[in-house]
Amino acid sequence: MPDSRRSGFSSAAGLIQYYDMEETRALKVNPYLVIFLGISAAVLVEVLNWRPI
Repeated sequence: MPDSRRSGFSSAAGLIQYYDMEETRALKVNPYLVIFLGISAAVLVEVLNWRPI
């Protein structure tokens, strides 16, 4: 008897399931903010490690 529940596509022997719906409770972050924070962190590390010759 087929299962009447709707389930997403599964792969890797059912270990990973993909669903068509989006999570509504998830934190949404602007991708440009992530890029800006990554570049800012890299610049900060370089400035803190800078030593005059």
